[in-house]
Amino acid sequence: MIDEEPSPDTGPRAKILIVDDHPVVREGLLRRINRQPDLVVCGEVGAAAEAMKAIAAGRPDLAIVDLTLQDKSGLELIKDIQTRYPRLPVLVLSMHDEKVYAPRALRAGARGYIMKQEAPEHVIEAVRRVLGGQVYLSEKMAARLLGTFVAGRPPAAASPVESLSDRELEVFELIGSGLGSRQIAERLHVSIKTVGAYKLRIKEKLQLESAAELTQQAFLWVHKQAAP
Repeated sequence: MIDEEPSPDTGPRAKILIVDDHPVVREGLLRRINRQPDLVVCGEVGAAAEAMKAIAAGRPDLAIVDLTLQDKSGLELIKDIQTRYPRLPVLVLSMHDEKVYAPRALRAGARGYIMKQEAPEHVIEAVRRVLGGQVYLSEKMAARLLGTFVAGRPPAAASPVESLSDRELEVFELIGSGLGSRQIAERLHVSIKTVGAYKLRIKEKLQLESAAELTQQAFLWVHKQAAP
């Protein structure tokens, strides 16, 4: 896809891959990035499997990744990228609460985290900073993590959900999105029994008594993350 307002040719431009399950978001990012004299979008996809193919074909300099994708979680995609393309920096652009998800993204291998509510110019700033070898976080998140380092202990959890592992959190979100155990098993390529084990651990960590409570809490969590 070609930007309607191409930037003048000023030399080599860093190639950016956009991975987001919303076409409108991808289109908006593509237009803004392609207007920059030093950046160009080399591909835009909505699923993790497509992203890995696009990386192999386009050899981007940076990947912008959402955490909610069509076929698997963005966290798992980041881990896959780190395994196969360890030198490819990843910037997460997501609607999910940075207090919960930014540390997970960094542990998975991302070099930055920015929420979709941020101003568009901040996204470009984040892209350039990560391309320059730095880590990008909001001032609030950076201060939170620095405080953790200085104190020598993790910050107080904003939500019990923070105690979940990455895979448990993924299962929790899928439950909140309305998927049943069989659908979750197919999505994660695991057995229904394994999904049941995840649900049991989630209930224990969140101190929930029943499957109905788990479904309700998961639904509320997912819709809270989707709220502007």
